Amino acid sequence: MTARIPDDTAGPRVYRDLDVRERDGWVLGLTLTQALTCLALVVPVLFALAASRWGQVVGLLAVAALLGALVVVPVRGRPALCWLADLVSFRTGVLMRWSLWQSKAAAGLAGPPGEPDLPGVLTRVEFPDGPPFRDQGRLCLIHDTGDSRWGATAGLGHSGVGMMSDADCERLASRLGHLLVGIGQREVVDRLSLLVRTVPDDGSEYGLWRSLHESPDAPPLARRAADELDRTVGAASVRTEMFVTVSGPESALRRPAAAAGGGIEGRASVLYRVLDGLDDALATLGIRSVSWLSGSGMAAAIRTGFNPAASSALARTGGGGLPPALAGPAFAPAPAARAYHHDGFSSVSYAVMMPSTGTVFGSLGPLLAVRGPGERRTVAIHYEALSARAAARAVRSGRFRSTASRDWRAARGVGDTAAELRRSDGARDRESAVAAGQSMVRFTVAASVTVPADRDVEDHAARLENDASGRFRLLRLELAQDSAFVAAVLPVGIGLPRLRGGLDG
Repeated sequence: MTARIPDDTAGPRVYRDLDVRERDGWVLGLTLTQALTCLALVVPVLFALAASRWGQVVGLLAVAALLGALVVVPVRGRPALCWLADLVSFRTGVLMRWSLWQSKAAAGLAGPPGEPDLPGVLTRVEFPDGPPFRDQGRLCLIHDTGDSRWGATAGLGHSGVGMMSDADCERLASRLGHLLVGIGQREVVDRLSLLVRTVPDDGSEYGLWRSLHESPDAPPLARRAADELDRTVGAASVRTEMFVTVSGPESALRRPAAAAGGGIEGRASVLYRVLDGLDDALATLGIRSVSWLSGSGMAAAIRTGFNPAASSALARTGGGGLPPALAGPAFAPAPAARAYHHDGFSSVSYAVMMPSTGTVFGSLGPLLAVRGPGERRTVAIHYEALSARAAARAVRSGRFRSTASRDWRAARGVGDTAAELRRSDGARDRESAVAAGQSMVRFTVAASVTVPADRDVEDHAARLENDASGRFRLLRLELAQDSAFVAAVLPVGIGLPRLRGGLDG
């Protein structure tokens, strides 16, 4: 959840309360499941103690302590028991060769040209063509069968915020907030994903442009200076591309889609009504152009995600005509625990943990600063705007937990720490903001770095971690690098898990 608290002093707006957990523990920081598990482990010890079986007490206590540690002790964001289960599942997939993937085209098999051939979590995603949309032709719809969601993706043209003043960033931040509030008030869509990724430039496009525009009468000194700049700057030059994905749940689309004719056409018609009104909202964010992707455009976006070297070839051909069957990688070996290898490239993906002290608009920019030639970096932000009813229910639950915990500590004479006071004040501020008509937003941020496979990806991953140091904490998504790659690199709207249970942020 994002709660904006502008400072009274001059300067950029600071965003605080960004690290609020969706599910806080009720009993000594434990979830209900963890507390019940610990209670069940203690019951045999109490029975043995009541029967004065001291030998059994020692043995049962040792077993209960070990199992309790597996359930309670967190290890890099996950309980130790979850790590153990994930490790067993990961190793089983590697040994059974379930996670090894090769495209049908690379294997010499002829698959349907309109059917995507994608690995991993992408196998649950379908990309049907919708009807024509304005003057942009038929759009590619994204049907996530796992989460029962429908969406569409657009390529954006934007100059970035690196050279903007604090006042301009402040205006963009306010307009982005209004856009998210507007999405929260819609009944059809509730998620918006922004993806920015750099594109390594091999210099072929510039070389072609220079050969066409170079003057034969240019002075020799100017030629030598241009050649020197090409050698020092051109090798590390990059471009950026930006995507936005908008999606809504099947439960919200079903009834209006049935009224519009049902099927894919009906769902597309309902989505198009939302997309038609988003262009103006995106234009207020400084977006110069919005191009909703067709089937070939989506295939090109996914293809260049897996293979950054394909960007130049697709740019020369305009990216048109690429069938969905060729969107994925040709070969992806079983993913390593700490990296993902695909089509001669290696990627490391992270979840970006927000600082408790707050951050400012544009602070994610250093994560996109390329540190070497051939390196690609990506940052994806996935938003989900809650409805007014869900937001009110979430803040009431969070305020109740905060008040109950504070009263329990006060009854036992335990003073509040600074962190507990901050959480309590934050819960009250969020309740006041929602009561005033503001929206509540779930979000997650993912970042990734990709380099050719012949380079040491760990060196580039360390540079990304250095750029985040002092600003954010990067949580390396071990044992799930292939799924993390999809969330951080590919514009398909996957990356925000389902909301389960209560929400406090």
